[in-house]
Amino acid sequence: MSWSFLVALPIVLPLLGAGISLAFASIRRLQMFFSTAVLSIVLVVAAVLVWKSSSGPVVLDVGNWSAPVGITLVADQLSSVMLLTSVTVTLTVLVYSIFQGVSDGDEAAPVVVYHPAFLILSAGVSNAFLSGDLFNIYVGFEMLLVASFVLITLGGTRDRIRSGMIYVVISLVSSAIFLIAIAMTYAAAGTVNLAQLALRFPEIDAGVRLGIQALLLVGFGIKAAIFPLSAWLPDSYPTAPAPVTAVFAGLLTKVGIYGIIRTQVLMFPSDRLDGIIGVFAALTMVIGILGAVAQIDIKRLLSFTLVSHIGYMVWGVSLSSFEGVSSTIYYAVHHITVQTALFLVVGLIERRGGSTSLTKLGALARTAPLIAVLYLIPALNLAGIPPFSGFFGKIGLMQSSVHRGTYLDWFLVAAGIVTSLLTLYAVMRAWNMAFWQESPEELPSKPTPVGMVGSAAFLVAVTVVISFGAGPINRYTFQAAQELEN
Repeated sequence: MSWSFLVALPIVLPLLGAGISLAFASIRRLQMFFSTAVLSIVLVVAAVLVWKSSSGPVVLDVGNWSAPVGITLVADQLSSVMLLTSVTVTLTVLVYSIFQGVSDGDEAAPVVVYHPAFLILSAGVSNAFLSGDLFNIYVGFEMLLVASFVLITLGGTRDRIRSGMIYVVISLVSSAIFLIAIAMTYAAAGTVNLAQLALRFPEIDAGVRLGIQALLLVGFGIKAAIFPLSAWLPDSYPTAPAPVTAVFAGLLTKVGIYGIIRTQVLMFPSDRLDGIIGVFAALTMVIGILGAVAQIDIKRLLSFTLVSHIGYMVWGVSLSSFEGVSSTIYYAVHHITVQTALFLVVGLIERRGGSTSLTKLGALARTAPLIAVLYLIPALNLAGIPPFSGFFGKIGLMQSSVHRGTYLDWFLVAAGIVTSLLTLYAVMRAWNMAFWQESPEELPSKPTPVGMVGSAAFLVAVTVVISFGAGPINRYTFQAAQELEN
């Protein structure tokens, strides 16, 4: 039996679901049912692809047109595990948002656009992960851009429109740079298929190769929010509704990281800008977390930690080893779930406390002890406290650097340790201020639906599962790194 048709479903089904959702926009319950059902089916498909890809990549030539003429979709171990993680997160956030009421107008989010845009976002993420050529990755990014601009401006408030405009302008600049890099790649190699590029790029002039590599790093670096290309993120994400911020924080920057992994390993295996990438990884970690320490709004604090911890993933890419790439993949899976869970819990905090400002919150441990626990677990995980997955991901990166043993590696290890300590300080300071200090005034609490708490608790539980399944997951990511390099 051929399993190749499954590779198209994570892209086709959400797009089909978006159309159906739009057609039934006036029937709210039916729209919610279709959106949830589509992502549930895609989740099952992603799990099957993880299983099948363990014995070799699952490849689909769309329309039976093979590369370089046609579009090739590839589910290897890297793309499959990223797909499974992303769909788990998007489905959980969708359920959370349904209970919160984002889609039925509680935050002036019109029913007619929320679910279609959310499904198109999922399709764009899946397309980027499963694409076997550079141009189709670009198409996935543009799908993401269109859907995310709709989602980030839901409600039409002044702050959301302003942050949405910043986001879309930066994204368009990034896309333009990426498109120029694609054009140069095709001119130099005669193809944009990644498998063919891996064979042809060693024969290309070194100067041309370096120029293309730099353009791709800048294009993906903006999307991944790598310092100094990250200033847009803390101003863009916090103004959106909690579920939108959660899915953006968890997924969109990781698509940029995925692009860096794919292109650096496949196209530039012997002449990567490892030293420069490593320096920017360290700067991203340290400067990002210094920004987090200075914040008094918990959404902005987590936005800066998001930037900071992107540096860990870039660190792994800079190591040019199986261990480094494996640690990056593991850390990406960990960070997608943990960061999304934290933003969902912050949505619960905002609902119970009426604010995300740490100077206005307080005593929530007494009124909402479950939310206190739901925040504490992923917060400690993010900081890398054992036995959580963040600890194992960081240890893997440090071991890889120690094995190589250059001065830059020791600098990266030091930066990683400092960032972890400051992350612990930042998230625990927020925990103390929100949950334990005396509230400066009576908090305007809203009722918190059980479904919202349940969705956040489920994703927190997933982070714990990843922690206790660190061994098998790490073996899988190491195989994925070997497969990618080979």
